Amino acid sequence: MNQQQNFNIASFLSGLLFGVGLVISGMTQPAKVVGFLDLFGNWDPSLIFVMGGGVVTYGLLFKLIMQRPGPLFAVKFTVPTRRDMDSPLIVGSALFGIGWGLGGFCPGPALTSLTTLSPNVLVFLVMMSVGMYAADHVKSLIFRTAPA
Repeated sequence: MNQQQNFNIASFLSGLLFGVGLVISGMTQPAKVVGFLDLFGNWDPSLIFVMGGGVVTYGLLFKLIMQRPGPLFAVKFTVPTRRDMDSPLIVGSALFGIGWGLGGFCPGPALTSLTTLSPNVLVFLVMMSVGMYAADHVKSLIFRTAPA
């Protein structure tokens, strides 16, 4: 097998593991997500353990992985170096949070839930796609750049 095939297999297995984790954790259930975000109502704190597990795992493994001479399927590591917060980041984060709170889905769990063929999931994914397309064009108008 060549390196590209190995990369594709590793990517598939990583995505599969991520999807299984989303299902097991309940992140594909909008009611559970909305319950977690409902701080002043019937709050469900169980997703704190999902987030905590992710943060701890990332924190430990990132340091170990970065000690390697290089990645397995690329020439070099590409780690973001920007540390500033600009208006597109802040507005995008706010819109993401609002959408997550209203819909009970974010992109990963929504794609994982696509296997259910639930009308709610299908509507969410269509609207998310429309929003991504529209955001790209609105951003290009505001910041005078070419759409991606």
